[in-house]
Amino acid sequence: MRIDDPWYDALAFGWGELDGTGMPAPTSLPGTAYPEHRQGPSDIYREVQRSAAFQEVRSRYRRFVVPATFAFFTWYVAYVVTATAAPALMAKPVAGAINVAMVAGLGQFLTTFLLTWAYARHARLRRDRAALDLRWTVFDQTRDAGSQGLMEPGSPDGAESVPPDRTEEVRGGAEPSRGAER
Repeated sequence: MRIDDPWYDALAFGWGELDGTGMPAPTSLPGTAYPEHRQGPSDIYREVQRSAAFQEVRSRYRRFVVPATFAFFTWYVAYVVTATAAPALMAKPVAGAINVAMVAGLGQFLTTFLLTWAYARHARLRRDRAALDLRWTVFDQTRDAGSQGLMEPGSPDGAESVPPDRTEEVRGGAEPSRGAER
């Protein structure tokens, strides 16, 4: 089966390369037959994605977002269905010219703002510190890969974009000033 893909015939690392004697090099995993192989940016990001710390950050994110989305969507659908199926209920006055539909509609806006506040608070208290630690770990590793010549200077994977003073601030345990973050 032939695939019309420009990378179809491209060799993977260590496959079909010559070993210097004119013979094909043995095909083995990078790092075993080629001890000089170091991690590149894609290896670093895959390693971080598989890490327990990254999975914990994603898990905390999902534990908040999935129930919050479900609850808000249920509340919104209940409002729309009630407005459609029970117009008499929605037309009942609450105070003067204000009826149930207006109170529920304003409740939708209030719920949106409360959910935004709760999400930002949850992120700040439960995910931001761990995500920042992961970010600096990746920056440190990509900087190291860049200093070893595995990355182009100024590449988007950013070997040169790490502010060393910030790395030491986070790694050294010093808390950044609150005014600087906002």
